[in-house]
Amino acid sequence: MTVYDFDVKDGEGNPVSLSQYEGKVLLIVNSATKCGFTPQYTELNEIYNEFKNQGFEILDFPCNQFGGQAPGSTEEIAEVCRNKWLVPYQIFDKIDVNGENADPLFEYLKNEQPFTDIKGKGARALKLMLRAKDRHYKDSNDIKWNFTKFLVDREGNVVRRFEPTEDLGDVKKAIEDLI
Repeated sequence: MTVYDFDVKDGEGNPVSLSQYEGKVLLIVNSATKCGFTPQYTELNEIYNEFKNQGFEILDFPCNQFGGQAPGSTEEIAEVCRNKWLVPYQIFDKIDVNGENADPLFEYLKNEQPFTDIKGKGARALKLMLRAKDRHYKDSNDIKWNFTKFLVDREGNVVRRFEPTEDLGDVKKAIEDLI
């Protein structure tokens, strides 16, 4: 099984087979438009623009499970992403990434690249917040917050998981290694 075996919904709710991305390097992100990490859109846009002509795509899935930071409809979220953050890549339907209604793609991503630790700038603050909500947060592979990223190689294998606090320079380097 690879990510190519999954179907998701585009921003209008239409089914999309991820097999259409076969042969591309993918960065799959759960996002939110009202999060402290939302400014990452600027760097993600730069990464996308640098590598899009080399077989790279970002697949953005809005999620409102973390602090209610992705309010509104998928259409409203996409409008903010396009107008405020100038997001040039595909924004998919708003989904859940954890729990009983978690999207099957994200269940697969979490199983392929389990949670290990939160690293990078801001890691301490995020760990304290997560521990205050659930002292056992480390014990599951659940997505911990908005802007968790999964890197997929050209064969559809999930090769890396990046927590929201990890440096986007490290993400870029990992993408370069696959391009």
